[in-house]
Amino acid sequence: MLGWALLFFIIAIVAAVLGFGGIAGAASSIAQVIFFIFIVLLVISLIANAVRGRGPKA
Repeated sequence: MLGWALLFFIIAIVAAVLGFGGIAGAASSIAQVIFFIFIVLLVISLIANAVRGRGPKA
């Protein structure tokens, strides 16, 4: 998912350099949304892993 955010970020930068304002804004918005979703999922997985912990090995 972080790869998708980076892809849209790169698209936004290229579009901004070439002067495509609408496309750059849309790609930037998509990259921000995907990045924040990634961060939320990362925090949830870290918390779940900490709560679950490592059980005893049989």
